[in-house]
Amino acid sequence: MYKSLSAGAIGVRADLARSAELAGQFGFQGVSVNINEVQKLGVEQAQDILNKAGVRPSDFGLPVDYHAAEADFAQALRELPAVCATAQRLGITRTATWIPSWHDAMPFAENYAFHKDRLGRIAAILKDYGISFGLEFLGPKTLRDGHKYEFIHTMDGMLQLCREIGTGNMGLLFDAFHWYTAGGVMADFDRLTDADVVLVHLNDAQPGLTRDQQIDGNRALPGETGVIGVPAFLQGLAKISYSGPLVVEPFSQRVRAMPAEEAVRVTSESMDVCLRRAGLL
Repeated sequence: MYKSLSAGAIGVRADLARSAELAGQFGFQGVSVNINEVQKLGVEQAQDILNKAGVRPSDFGLPVDYHAAEADFAQALRELPAVCATAQRLGITRTATWIPSWHDAMPFAENYAFHKDRLGRIAAILKDYGISFGLEFLGPKTLRDGHKYEFIHTMDGMLQLCREIGTGNMGLLFDAFHWYTAGGVMADFDRLTDADVVLVHLNDAQPGLTRDQQIDGNRALPGETGVIGVPAFLQGLAKISYSGPLVVEPFSQRVRAMPAEEAVRVTSESMDVCLRRAGLL
């Protein structure tokens, strides 16, 4: 596993050149990529930027709205191979998206069938280009409260969906906050392999709240509060020999208010502290 910077995830607005520069400056080995920007720059220029900064491209956000009307979704699928070809040329093998844990119109079974169909069609195209597809489950009960129907919100539930789709290139976008709020325990790692985890998000939860009271948009840097045992979480990833990127997503107003370089510095340092406590640095 290795440290990768997603500038947007910590509230820093930066293009690829600035993101790569900041990542290299503050000890990240990788950087999350806006694949649409890469298409505009061209692969050679993007690769030059990354090489100059001494970082590698770790992942890109899925550029398909799978909730769209069928005609719009079908058009996005027709455009996806060109996007995947760009990612493949740059050496990016991971993408991911998040899955709402609720619906106000579709009962669980209908929603499940919808996700199997839409996500399966995406996954089949990604597979042709050697790209793994991560799905993020959302753990907080507060997200599901007030909605008519619940949907998948646990690790095991999301893995089942991936396996039923059956393309063989799907796994988790495994977020520590969502794992914690879904009732995650260390024994969960006994049911995982490296192939089950496409991308990892690190963060911490707010003190003074139960798991069921945690709010999705109010988190902290990894290790900042100690509510989530991030070093143990990292040890669990090491146990399965996780080979992918570690990205911090703290949803922290404190971090967002910092100048860009300060925000990246404290993010990197928070990761290093947790990695040291886990015995991995």
